[in-house]
Amino acid sequence: MIAAAWTVYLKELVDALRDRRTLLVVLLSSVAIGPAVLVLISQLVAGIEKRAEAREVVVHGIEHAPTLRNYLERQTYTVRAAPVGYEQQLKDSTLGDPVLVVPADFEADMARGKAPVVELLASATNQRSQTGSGPVLRLLRGFNQEQATLRLAVRGVSPAALEALRVEERDLADPASRAAQLSTLVPFFVLMAVLYGALNAALDTTAGERERGSLEPLLMNPAPRLALVLGKWGAVASVGILIAVLSCLSFLPGQWLLRSESLSALFRFGIGEAATFVGLLLPLAGALAAVLMAVAIRCKSFKEAQANATIVLLVVSLLPLVTIFNQEGPAPWHLWVPALAQTTLMARVLRGEALPWADVALAAGVCVLLAALAIGFVARTLRTAALK
Repeated sequence: MIAAAWTVYLKELVDALRDRRTLLVVLLSSVAIGPAVLVLISQLVAGIEKRAEAREVVVHGIEHAPTLRNYLERQTYTVRAAPVGYEQQLKDSTLGDPVLVVPADFEADMARGKAPVVELLASATNQRSQTGSGPVLRLLRGFNQEQATLRLAVRGVSPAALEALRVEERDLADPASRAAQLSTLVPFFVLMAVLYGALNAALDTTAGERERGSLEPLLMNPAPRLALVLGKWGAVASVGILIAVLSCLSFLPGQWLLRSESLSALFRFGIGEAATFVGLLLPLAGALAAVLMAVAIRCKSFKEAQANATIVLLVVSLLPLVTIFNQEGPAPWHLWVPALAQTTLMARVLRGEALPWADVALAAGVCVLLAALAIGFVARTLRTAALK
């Protein structure tokens, strides 16, 4: 059985590598995924840093508030007049900064001891304006506190009398954990590369051969059905593993493209992390290859197999999103779900946490069990079903 499985494995692997056009697309996509993801993350962080370094406040009606202008300039901020039609520009996301609207009676209200009302305009659909609202709000709170302190000092009241306590914030997250927040998409894209890398090979070796009529002559050989299935599965899993290795290694040179110095200092993905990623993805690649073959073996054409495999693609692509929407942290049951378990463990690697062998063995064991069930189903289908 081992000799027959090895022969089928070599034959299927050569067939998979012979489809040069599909193989070239898959290989290029897996190699380019690392640099592409890191460039997108780098552009996002660089844009945020650029807006923070600009230290600009867009204000409409600043001529009515020289006191506020003086405070903003003392905080080393530049006051920029709001453009015409700023409200519509905020709605259309063509203006990326929030707009502070100052009323005409600002100074008069301040002189009478009345609190003037200013508006900070932003749009919930404009992410850039939402991000820039925080610093402007902190500036306004600082201005408010400074004016209140001056008023108390004029009346001979110590400002410390109004402070019942002092609050000091302390961030407990280490640099690796903060960097992991920016690289949460890395495990997802690596997982998708493995899935799509094994997809074409799995469909071609089952439904594709059935459609071409080359599966029947193969089944006429005296080799056991299980040996044929193991050979085919090994070839498909090898392609998936190759894609996993290339996609993980692509993040190593991809770090040269990072434009943000702070992100370059925080992002830690070396040979050790890449090797751990590959080790975690090995059992998943085998399980995905077996499941895709099990879905396609009952289909009579390659197109039908593609339609049925869409369900597998949808489920696998949605599972990692559980870690993003779950605000309570990873749950123990996450390790029992393939794809979700690997995403959870890869996120731990990015945070610099240790991986308990029990968790790794559990995630790998579930994948091995799933692969065994799918391989058994394919062998049983080839043994009992009539191929027409």
